[in-house]
Amino acid sequence: RRAALPAAGALALAAAVPAVAAAAVPVPTAADDTVRIAVVQGNVQRPGMDFLGRPMMILNNHVEATLALARDIEAGRTERPDLVLWPENASDLDPYTEPQAYQAIERAVEAVGVPVLVGALIDHPTREGYVLNQGIVWEPGSGPGDSYTKQHPVPFGEYVPFRDQLSTFISRLERVPRDFYPGDETGVLDVGPARLGDVICFEVAYDGIVRDTVNDGARALVVQTNNATYGRTGQPEQQLAMSQLRAVEHGRSVVTVATSGISAIVAPDGSIEQRTEEFTQDVLTATLPLRDGVTVADRVGAAPEWVLTAAGLGAWGFVAVRERRRRVRAGAAAAGAEDGAGD
Repeated sequence: RRAALPAAGALALAAAVPAVAAAAVPVPTAADDTVRIAVVQGNVQRPGMDFLGRPMMILNNHVEATLALARDIEAGRTERPDLVLWPENASDLDPYTEPQAYQAIERAVEAVGVPVLVGALIDHPTREGYVLNQGIVWEPGSGPGDSYTKQHPVPFGEYVPFRDQLSTFISRLERVPRDFYPGDETGVLDVGPARLGDVICFEVAYDGIVRDTVNDGARALVVQTNNATYGRTGQPEQQLAMSQLRAVEHGRSVVTVATSGISAIVAPDGSIEQRTEEFTQDVLTATLPLRDGVTVADRVGAAPEWVLTAAGLGAWGFVAVRERRRRVRAGAAAAGAEDGAGD
């Protein structure tokens, strides 16, 4: 029973740390500035691995939704935003090599009259056979400009490790015909009047990628994602919960923009202000807070996690060593008692 006390104390400490930290380290959420945004969820033709359908289908969905937004603006039914956000893979064709894709995006951007952050798959310009998963700032009047390339492609989803060896006996790997090539810079992009941090899909799960993006100057975060493969599972909700966590961690608004949902606008305090349903075409409009300050998490990074992990392991190690010594002493005492009784 005594040996269990340190373990119980360690558990109590681990449970208390988050509550104490939340009270002791408040996260500022007041806006330094605001920007008016529109989030376009164009939807897909079908859920699952074959969500792409025929070429141009997904792109046309997002173009049509943006043109409808432009008509609402012209009719005075909604305010013109400062920028528009499209999701990952909104263009299922490379607009730099496919004129019909370029022209469709251009038509939507010119109609809405503000910059659009376009998610697109781009053929690598110098490495044949590789693809770039990008967010591209598309400006009215000048076309595509700055871009962000996803830094952490998904293994077995966007690239196949040991492709030559594994493909000989795993035929499903043929469904990933080309490997995605990783980017090497953070996704800080000037989209209209806002300096945003682009994080593509499951990169939101990686502490370092999001933290580096904020520390490089992002005033709000955008998670461009395509959840069509995981539609009607717990994955879209899980990803939205990650966006809520990142909002609180960095004191930033987080906009999740998905091809088929869930798209959402998350305030810097982690509350969900708006969200869409899955497998619907929808447009969200909002005034997004922009912030310049940094949080403790931005400053110290993963250091507290390593310290707490080491402390936890140290506590369990201490308990294990103490218990072992107690047993040794108990065994020695029992042996001594038996020797005394024999005499």
